[in-house]
Amino acid sequence: MEYTITAQNLSLSFGEKQILKDITLDLPAGEIFGLLGPSGAGKTTLIKLLTGQLRQDSGSSRLLGTDTRKLSAREHRQIGIMMDTLGLYERLSTYDNLSFYADIYHVPRRKITDILKDIGLYESRNTAVSKLSKGMKNRLSMARALINDAKILFLDEPTSGLDPVTAKEIHAILRKQQEQGTAIFLTTHNMFEAESLCDHVALLNEGRIIEYGKPSEVCRKYNHQNQFQITLKNGETVSLRNSRDSVSQIRDYLEKEQIETIHSTEPTLETVFVELTGRGLN
Repeated sequence: MEYTITAQNLSLSFGEKQILKDITLDLPAGEIFGLLGPSGAGKTTLIKLLTGQLRQDSGSSRLLGTDTRKLSAREHRQIGIMMDTLGLYERLSTYDNLSFYADIYHVPRRKITDILKDIGLYESRNTAVSKLSKGMKNRLSMARALINDAKILFLDEPTSGLDPVTAKEIHAILRKQQEQGTAIFLTTHNMFEAESLCDHVALLNEGRIIEYGKPSEVCRKYNHQNQFQITLKNGETVSLRNSRDSVSQIRDYLEKEQIETIHSTEPTLETVFVELTGRGLN
């Protein structure tokens, strides 16, 4: 398997404060990896380590086969980054912002029009960034990350503060990139986003990865209740064990057409995080 990122026991401190401790992970090509944790958990710092902006105190990490402490222009040209600070030029137009970055990456300007159409900003190509909504700015920042056909995208809270419709549009763009073989390293505290998008997730708390795996597997691992929650048409809610002892009761409800809804009780990533840490992801 081709890994775009590998990290082994990465640790970093700022003075006496330890920010990251023994971080180990791998990111294959064509996979979306989600790093979940509350603000201050160390998510952005890890991105800066993996992209060579910071150097770890101990451990090792490689990006596209190169030690992240020795990344050259060759590797940087294959990275797309969208951080929480958008880095857009407010007085320039949408088109001119992308032109600036296209020139830096030696990308033909003819590509800008296609990206603006894909990202839904073509009609605003001559609009100054200062006049764009937050959602449009996020899409422009995403377009900037895509301008160089990166092999790896680092996206730090890409849908933070966006309305559900705009967030869904961003998700569609990410899935399209994944289909093209791009590896995506995503940080978020949105458990729905992680569960719906990510192939694997890691829960980060106070600089440590406390759980790692496929979202569905992580949730099932902590399904202590293992029950069905049934809402009947008369408004009554019934909890039944997920076992053969409940079969006859559920069959009876079905035969009498009494069931309004039925759900299994496996937890969300949010509730798993709360169980492990005693705090939420927000």
